[in-house]
Amino acid sequence: MRLWVAKQSEVSPREQLVTQFVFAIASQELKPGEKLPSTRELARRLGLHPNTISAVFQELARRGWVEQRHGSGVYVRSLSGSSPGQTAANLDQLFLAFLEQAWRSGHSLAAIRSRLADWLATEPPDHLLVLEPDEELRRILVHEIQQVVRCPVRGMSFDAGQSPDAYRRAVPVALYTWANVLTEQLPPGTACLWLRTRAVWREVPLDMLRAPDCLVTVASSWPDFLRLARAMCAAAGGDLLACHFQDARAPDWQTRLAGSDLVITDTLTARQAQVPVNLRTLTILADETLEELRLHTERFLAPEAR
Repeated sequence: MRLWVAKQSEVSPREQLVTQFVFAIASQELKPGEKLPSTRELARRLGLHPNTISAVFQELARRGWVEQRHGSGVYVRSLSGSSPGQTAANLDQLFLAFLEQAWRSGHSLAAIRSRLADWLATEPPDHLLVLEPDEELRRILVHEIQQVVRCPVRGMSFDAGQSPDAYRRAVPVALYTWANVLTEQLPPGTACLWLRTRAVWREVPLDMLRAPDCLVTVASSWPDFLRLARAMCAAAGGDLLACHFQDARAPDWQTRLAGSDLVITDTLTARQAQVPVNLRTLTILADETLEELRLHTERFLAPEAR
């Protein structure tokens, strides 16, 4: 994994590194179980004090991204849940494994058949339900998914999802980062598909960020998009004085894009940006996740929903 740190930036090296690690883990550039460089090695590589690297690892551990194993090092944490479409066994093997596990749990064959019949008689799902507590991010995720699937896509906060009725005929989906939280909150028997994000900042032309005579504007209605953009631009060595961060919820925000050499936005804001050239749109969700959702809806959602 490549890391950048701009030491003379208003954004602290600690925040720059935490942001880069979060993106790398969420996009699976760093995979679950992968060992991170040691504190001493990373400090030497980046020319930082070991205490700074220790603070980065502690913050990542506090947020649940990594785990520190005594005497061994720091590892990317393995979160619960799996991506849609993952399977390692054929259908017969899955059935046999299911029956054996159900029997070992004390369920009779008659009870298993009865419950399976009830499950198959349930109305098939007819829409995707995006679970996300951040309203602005939820709107972006709904928009990105709706571009690739032919069924309705709705969004809901965690609080609104406390009622089992909220999930009627829905396939819940949520960012993989919420796996540990939502597996405890979802109603019993409710499965969730986990969404992977992409390493979006690989798509940004770093030479333009570093050019002193280049005005770059980052526009979004999602505050965290602007905050993360500031951290990543700083880490890439960009001149933050030449970068403008525009909240797309402000009145007449489009007029403030004039004169920009490059405009970076999320996919939802891009629809309203109205700039003729040099618009770089960053998609939050990974291409693989979007394709898996498309295939899942085609295979398992009710025909009328498609």
